[in-house]
Amino acid sequence: MTARRLSAAALAAAAIVGAVALPASAADHARPDRTRVEISAVQYDSPGPEDRSRRSLNKEWVELTNTSRRTVNLDGWTLTNEDGDTYTFEHYRLEGRATVRVHTGRGHDTDSDLYMDRHNYVWDNYSDTATLRNDHDRFIDDASWGGRHHGGHHHGGGRHH
Repeated sequence: MTARRLSAAALAAAAIVGAVALPASAADHARPDRTRVEISAVQYDSPGPEDRSRRSLNKEWVELTNTSRRTVNLDGWTLTNEDGDTYTFEHYRLEGRATVRVHTGRGHDTDSDLYMDRHNYVWDNYSDTATLRNDHDRFIDDASWGGRHHGGHHHGGGRHH
């Protein structure tokens, strides 16, 4: 055999071994438990008199749940209604298997409660959609209710709007 033929045979063998090795390599590096944050509940119609008091505004909220085991950094994520009113998360990490309630009104942020610091209601009682996007403006989840939404529904992550 000539050196050129040996080289070609070695390259062909390496290509075959490489092709066979790729799936095993990919399996060895499979993605671990992917982080999943979802809108788990919405209280869009504040119970009691809607007098725009702090108490009433804070009874309007959206809950997010991290269903994975990993902490998710929500810095720069947004929660938006159909009118474009947006709450942007700042310096907040949602622990694995934890839930945070995002209230419309004013208050002191904690690990389990965040406040939009608004003086008006955000979520329409008749019909609206709460949309969660990550810091790259990618769709994460949404929840809709009322009107043309026919009784409310919830989309899981991965669907784009």
